[in-house]
Amino acid sequence: MDQIDYKILSVLHENARIPISEMSRMIAMSQPAVTERLRKLEEQGVITGYRAELSPLKLGKHTTAFVMFKSNNCRDFETFAEASPEIVDLYRISGEYNYLMKVVTETSETLAQFLDACTAFGFSTTLIVLSTRFEDKSLVGSDLLPNGASQAKPVQIVKRGS
Repeated sequence: MDQIDYKILSVLHENARIPISEMSRMIAMSQPAVTERLRKLEEQGVITGYRAELSPLKLGKHTTAFVMFKSNNCRDFETFAEASPEIVDLYRISGEYNYLMKVVTETSETLAQFLDACTAFGFSTTLIVLSTRFEDKSLVGSDLLPNGASQAKPVQIVKRGS
């Protein structure tokens, strides 16, 4: 991959619906050349898909949390997680906990109901998101804060056990 490929990826990350003609003008290449580069990036598996970004708030989802989860029965928990619409991301992690989940629910009450359902599989520690500074930052962009710093927001910790 060269700098042009990185520029194409950066432009697509900002707007996956951008017309090839507009992208061609932005990076000063012909439309066929940009189309060919896109095809190659897709074939190489660098571009794995195109999707719409949905607003949780507009969909009535007002509570987001990260949940660290420890289970003695990972297979059953993963089956439960796949069937749970509240879980939007699930990561297998190292350390005391087996999993890190990103959970999106309507309210804190529905989050509590979801966590209660999880206790059948183990115990969790929940971090409720108070605000989001950024999300899904580009892997190829230079969207860093000055001096590479980041500003973390405090979170509320709720322990749940079984």
